[in-house]
Amino acid sequence: MKTIPIALFTLVLGLASCSTPNQTANNTENSQKPSVIASYSVLCHLTETIAQDTVNLKCLIPPAQDPHTYQPTPSDSKAISEAQLVLYGGYQFEPQIIELVQASNTPAPKIAVSEQAVPKPMMAEHEHAHAHEHEQEQTKEEHKEGELEPDPHVWHDIKNVIAMTEIVRSQLATLNPSQAQVYEQNAKAYTEKLQNLDNWVKAQIATIPEQQRTLITTHDALGYYINAYGLTGSEALQGMSTEETPTASRVKELVGTIKQTKVPTLFAEITANNKVIENVAREANVKIADQELYADGLGEKGSPTGNYIGMIENNTCAIVNGLGGKCTPFQ
Repeated sequence: MKTIPIALFTLVLGLASCSTPNQTANNTENSQKPSVIASYSVLCHLTETIAQDTVNLKCLIPPAQDPHTYQPTPSDSKAISEAQLVLYGGYQFEPQIIELVQASNTPAPKIAVSEQAVPKPMMAEHEHAHAHEHEQEQTKEEHKEGELEPDPHVWHDIKNVIAMTEIVRSQLATLNPSQAQVYEQNAKAYTEKLQNLDNWVKAQIATIPEQQRTLITTHDALGYYINAYGLTGSEALQGMSTEETPTASRVKELVGTIKQTKVPTLFAEITANNKVIENVAREANVKIADQELYADGLGEKGSPTGNYIGMIENNTCAIVNGLGGKCTPFQ
């Protein structure tokens, strides 16, 4: 039987004893940070920008997923039940997550950030009936033609994101008072950047010839952007939710509108099914913009569109260049 030399045995014990306190300290530090949930990418980015590393932040809906149709996982439910603060959009933007949040009976604050930031939202038509699954039973929500509902895509107006930033800051400060000054400083610095971005978008849109400022997209998600930044018209194949399927008559109507208004470019979206709008472009003999729009959130983390400012810059330059303007990069 082989024996382990005493010197080697002592060295192994020494290394183990040296590494364990550091690992324990890191685990303890993380466990002492407040646990925060953010439902989708824009909220996640705002929270991360303000809180930095002072909280344990979990983002539920990945950037590549469509919040309208996202199906929560068991880990999402567990994270919501354990969180000390839950931030979600509201206005039925992420319906399955909202169901989970509202069903949770924990004492943690559950904040519908978009609803608080924009208490008087734009109202838009919900054109089609759609179904949601709830607790293994299929329930159908019927929406009458012409019925108006709150538009949940509030972040496409930068002024709304400034309001959202303040709500996130306030909630974080209440949750973690010892870091309130840090949150105040970070929110102030970010708000200044957003104000500059707001002015930049207006200047870029102004370069588009007035007769060409009609935006045609896959689904009706950019109403706030259109109203805030001087576009004069908009059309979309679908309503506010990507679950909706455009009818043949809607496709025909849109082709006619494009030919009548002489819109030069249509815009596809990252998380939407763009096959139909590609067919519309072929029938109307117009092009699809080279850059897709981010209508329902941000790009992958670490990419140029993985932050709010980068996403707005991408969308703005795609729209401006596609409609005959000249976009200058945001500085």
